[in-house]
Amino acid sequence: MPQELSFDSLYRHGFARVAVAVPPVRVADPDFNAAQTLRLARRAHDDGVVLTVFPELGLSSYTADDLFHQDALDQAVVRALDRIVTESAGLAPVLVVGAPVRTQGRLFNCGIVIHRGRVLGAVPKSYLPNYREFYEERQFAAAREVLDDHITLAGQRAPFGADLLFVANNLDGFVFHLEICEDGWVPLPPSGFAALAGATVLVNLSASNIVVGKADYRRQLCASHSARYLAAYLYSAAGHGESTTDMAFDGQALVCENGELLAEGERFADHPQLVTAEVDLHRLAADRLRMTSFADNVHDHRDRLTRLRRIEVELDIPVGAAPLRREIPRFPYVPADPAVRNERCAEVHHIQVEGLSTRLAATGSERVVIGVSGGLDSTLALIVAVKTMDRLGLPRGNVLAYTMPGFATGTRTRGDAHRLMRALGVSAHEIDIRPSATQMLRDLNHPAAEGVPQYDVTYENVQAGDRTSHLFRLANQNHALVLGTGDLSELALGWCTFGVGDQMAHYSVNASVPKTLIKYLIAWSVDTGELGAAADEVLTSILATEISPELVPAEADSTGGTAQPGQSSEATVGPYELQDFHLYYLLRFGYLPSRIAYLARQAWSDRTRGRWPDLIDPADRHEYDLPTIKHWLAEFLRRFVQTSQFKRSTLPNAPKVGSGGSLSPRGDWRAPSDAVATAWLDELERNVPDA
Repeated sequence: MPQELSFDSLYRHGFARVAVAVPPVRVADPDFNAAQTLRLARRAHDDGVVLTVFPELGLSSYTADDLFHQDALDQAVVRALDRIVTESAGLAPVLVVGAPVRTQGRLFNCGIVIHRGRVLGAVPKSYLPNYREFYEERQFAAAREVLDDHITLAGQRAPFGADLLFVANNLDGFVFHLEICEDGWVPLPPSGFAALAGATVLVNLSASNIVVGKADYRRQLCASHSARYLAAYLYSAAGHGESTTDMAFDGQALVCENGELLAEGERFADHPQLVTAEVDLHRLAADRLRMTSFADNVHDHRDRLTRLRRIEVELDIPVGAAPLRREIPRFPYVPADPAVRNERCAEVHHIQVEGLSTRLAATGSERVVIGVSGGLDSTLALIVAVKTMDRLGLPRGNVLAYTMPGFATGTRTRGDAHRLMRALGVSAHEIDIRPSATQMLRDLNHPAAEGVPQYDVTYENVQAGDRTSHLFRLANQNHALVLGTGDLSELALGWCTFGVGDQMAHYSVNASVPKTLIKYLIAWSVDTGELGAAADEVLTSILATEISPELVPAEADSTGGTAQPGQSSEATVGPYELQDFHLYYLLRFGYLPSRIAYLARQAWSDRTRGRWPDLIDPADRHEYDLPTIKHWLAEFLRRFVQTSQFKRSTLPNAPKVGSGGSLSPRGDWRAPSDAVATAWLDELERNVPDA
């Protein structure tokens, strides 16, 4: 990508703004139709679009029937096409228009690619429907009947055939392919082979008529094509003005990407429509790179794929700032829509319970031992343990829960831990680790054993290790499994004590669940009311507690205890909501740090923009400027790439719960413990401005 592109340009970061256009038409009036096509093309030009797609046979209208064989209509189409080619010289977008084309003694239903006064190629329709209300074989020949692989249009000789790929030479990963209406409905559509050959933007010029239920089917078809082929799919259907002699047309306009609907126009509109969206080329490339079966499929069809012709095109990319309009979710692990989020939470919960219940059955164990701190992670793990016992038909008392106050345990978290254990009906216990931890500090000749306030990493890890040591010995004593509580975010940041510490367990249930999602899983449990009013009350209190390891004492309150923690995890490792964002895009896609920073700014720089999950109070809706994002992203990269992999290389078993990934060395993430983060940090420093 040219260096002159601004950091603020969506094109610098692998996005491309595309458009689907649906102009009004007049049946068999190419002059009018060309004018309407150019009108929308100019709007696309003004909007910084690089590719604009129009409907099937848009210059003539689709419903011309036997008029297609009239010389007058043919000549009018030729003149209309000449006009569009000529006037396109002053327009930036690549235009894809539909027109009937006479050549080689036949009439072909074509998509014609035009850019800056040039005809780049023409693609004839491969599959002509000739059933029910369709009679296209009466007027048209199919692509398989082409005799010459070039054609003369608007006085220019251009490639002709269904085997064309259009490759941008100045926007990495932008390769588009054309198919026409029915082509996308057959079992093996041309776009599938094009995708295997490298096409990332699949274009369908359509004139599909509307009947009840068909719009939903088209939407599903386009979305599924984009998912199956790991591509963007642009669909433009004929609309207002087509003949209604026997059919009606709704002008459906769709842009899908990897199974997701990015944009859709207004159906049955009586005015011109230009539907724009920004497709994420880097995301498509990342998914294709990782899906090895995609490459295997390429190999199986290589003879056909190598015969496809590639037409080079230089896109007119805006040089200045081109702001991204696509919404980037702040919480990639947490859907903003409440219904979708509740469905996601239920699914995660069932996966966790399934994992633990299967492990208990496999080991013959009927009890689990768990440390309960009154914080988020142990709370969620305790809920999973309780629901697992319910599923297995075992008493909740088989969950042996221990709260283990140390030197810095707050009165609030300690109280919440006891209230939660009582409310859930588990076997509740407390072990004060201060005497044993003090003895270990004394054995180590650590000054804190004599009351000196030296709160270093040894002081912290003596407490964390003491708790874990107790849990494992309790498991031995009770023929139980130690249930791990640590989450995905902590593992990514290395925010856990290695070995004899919270990094280790017999089985973990939260290891693939990020901190931001854990809050919602607990809130979802409250919403369901399944655990009872008493549990819901304490869960609500836990959700409002600041996240802390509680290993360093705070100032004492009037009771001699500490009401609030003396440590803030987020002050050290960064805001979890921001670090979870960074984790998702690095782990799931492997993006450049500069791209992650760009996306983070898009998502987090303005609290008034975009959707928020409804459970976040307006007062807690944060925003981060680019320097803050850059600072915490650098901290994340140092921790994730360079300093904490050894902790992840020895993780206990845990179920993967989401496509955002897991860090198990047996699952999504295998990495060396000796890597350095220099390449990532240098790229971040070099390509992300400080202001």
